[in-house]
Amino acid sequence: MRKGEQTRSAILAAACELAARDGLEGLTIGALAERMGMSKSGVFAHFGSREDLQIAVLKAYELRFVEDVLRPGLEAPRGLARLRAIFGNWLDRTAVEAASACIWISGATEYDDRPGPVRDELVGMVKSWQRELVRAIRQAVDTGELRADTDPGELVFDLYGVILVLHHDARLMESPDAPARARRAFDRLIASYAVPAPHRRPARTVRAVAS
Repeated sequence: MRKGEQTRSAILAAACELAARDGLEGLTIGALAERMGMSKSGVFAHFGSREDLQIAVLKAYELRFVEDVLRPGLEAPRGLARLRAIFGNWLDRTAVEAASACIWISGATEYDDRPGPVRDELVGMVKSWQRELVRAIRQAVDTGELRADTDPGELVFDLYGVILVLHHDARLMESPDAPARARRAFDRLIASYAVPAPHRRPARTVRAVAS
């Protein structure tokens, strides 16, 4: 890695730490320059503006999120096992982030009513994540483990509610029971949509079409 790339990577890592502590709005070129022992112009040389820096932090957070939550979950078999793995990873990460903050959750609070590139980037990332959850839910329907009338959007809404309450109780209320409660809430949700094992139909198969 070239020296310039190394410096940019180090600045971005420090920016992610500051954003987790102070939020995206608390992330300033001045604070970052002080943290890095650099001049403001030195930071500007790698990130042309505060907005560019905030977006870079969001992208770095999304990359880590995918590596920690989605990719390991995709190693589980298609269906309910995969949905459970993905949500379990998400829950674990949220519980750990309670010590600082989830940049997506804090960013939503900061930018929910502030139009602009940072909000657009954040909304796009959340929608992308929701699409992954919908895909996992539909696969669980296809395997016959969730009811055929399951509304993926409705279930995603409920899952988000569990995560937001977990973040609230673990961070604000400092409740040590929050992760366990969140897991039980997830189990109750899945049970309300699940097809009892003896009544599950065979998984759908995709037939090859001759060319």
